[in-house]
Amino acid sequence: MDRDWELFLLPYTQTVNELKVKLKGIRTTYQLNKMHGPIEFVTGRVKPINSILLKSRTRNISLEKLETDMEDLAGIRIMCPFVEDIHDVVRLLKQRHDLKVVQEKDYVSHKKDSGYRSYHLICEYPVQLIDEVKYVLVEIQIRTLAMNFWASIEHSLNYKYQGEFPEEINLRLQKAAESAFQLDEEMSTIREEIKEAQRNFIFKEQEPRHDQTHWKD
Repeated sequence: MDRDWELFLLPYTQTVNELKVKLKGIRTTYQLNKMHGPIEFVTGRVKPINSILLKSRTRNISLEKLETDMEDLAGIRIMCPFVEDIHDVVRLLKQRHDLKVVQEKDYVSHKKDSGYRSYHLICEYPVQLIDEVKYVLVEIQIRTLAMNFWASIEHSLNYKYQGEFPEEINLRLQKAAESAFQLDEEMSTIREEIKEAQRNFIFKEQEPRHDQTHWKD
């Protein structure tokens, strides 16, 4: 099947770019209001062509059905300071008028056997093209920094072992996943103290500096 990949992926690129700006805007709004924000930072990507072709073969997805059957062509990842913030972000996303949640997977409360934890939303997002509005699927992953660290390591090892981890590596990954989750739980116990420290830091950062007050345009 001949396909102009750049043209095909353009709506997904636009989706990622627009959502990154909007979600970073939420983070900034919390900061300007001197409030604890549930979003630490946001990343996004459009699935590379070679990964699309590989997944289409392994998952038996025909290229004609990529738009409906491959849900992660566009991907957004939201990192949160605390586990509790994950559910706050989920609520924020569900309230948005420019996103329609079509599927959700709570791997935070119900971790995978590997130890993987994250909250996944599959959403429809409207993209304004030249002469039409196109609704595309985007996968939004919401997790803590500790969860993301573990998932990044697991993802790297997955390339090496092609998903078939030796038993020793598998056990160590599971143990590391539990350690990461225990770290998140420990941070939750001092959540209020951390939030107060962050508010004080943001307030000081926003104070005018004396060495800047005498400058004129």
